[in-house]
Amino acid sequence: MAGTAEPGEIADKLCRLGRLFGERQWCLATSGNFSARVDAAHCLITRSGTDKARLSREDLMICNLDGLPADATLRASAETPLHTCLYRHDPAIGAVLHTHSVTTTVLSRASNSSLELRGFEMQKAFDGVRSHDESLTIAIFDNSQDMPALAAAVDRQLQDSSLAVPGFLVRGHGLYAWGKDLAAAQRHVEGLEFLLGCIWQERLARQ
Repeated sequence: MAGTAEPGEIADKLCRLGRLFGERQWCLATSGNFSARVDAAHCLITRSGTDKARLSREDLMICNLDGLPADATLRASAETPLHTCLYRHDPAIGAVLHTHSVTTTVLSRASNSSLELRGFEMQKAFDGVRSHDESLTIAIFDNSQDMPALAAAVDRQLQDSSLAVPGFLVRGHGLYAWGKDLAAAQRHVEGLEFLLGCIWQERLARQ
């Protein structure tokens, strides 16, 4: 299982990430959601409707890995099932971050069911990737308001493929990325945002 820390320490790190991603305009308005594992059976996740660029500890809540809140008076993000399916799938996943940048949102709408990443040095930002020559695939899922159904589709894909790319796109909805802890998840978000931005710029240059 991924390493754990005190919920208060994890909450402060999530709040700092929210401010950083907000400065980069990766989670405007109340878009995006962040979570981190706190133990084998629970995660800390952003509450519904929170401004990620102004996160405070009060904007976070504890859920079990079925998405049920520890405090029944609080409302978790509707996208909690996408986080918890990843934690259930792999006990080594310690954090899941969802950004909503313009680039990843537009690229997900302008692509088919996946994108190939190859030839970029930035691919080595991903754990286990040693060369820019490796061919990596990032899946794209059709968006749905039925989050349990979308989470089930993600889970099926994870069962059938490698986790060499620690992320996926949801069409018109942005990027999900994860890592063994918040630092790794942040690195994977940054790497994917950069790589997908490069792909989009290459498409524009060819027009």
